[in-house]
Amino acid sequence: MLNNQPIRPATVIGPLGELLTLDSLPKPATPRWTVRRKAEVVAAVHGRLLTIEEVCDRYSLTIEEFAYWQRAVERSGMQGLRTTHMQRYRDLYERQRRF
Repeated sequence: MLNNQPIRPATVIGPLGELLTLDSLPKPATPRWTVRRKAEVVAAVHGRLLTIEEVCDRYSLTIEEFAYWQRAVERSGMQGLRTTHMQRYRDLYERQRRF
């Protein structure tokens, strides 16, 4: 009998084409967020391996911070997650939105 529980896959495809599992995701106490780690977490949510709420609890993120990661990946791919380019991409999208 089904209990209306969402079905979770055991693996999802990561940003570089590798298989991701719950065990292969970045550790909850990750001290430094690289572009790849951020993209892996976004891919995990996109593939329904984790929910947004679980990601925010697991990694002590705000919903706004995670939403920014998602938008950055959707707009610019993994390069959009680079902190050195964040302002450049923000300015570009702001100009595009105006026109």
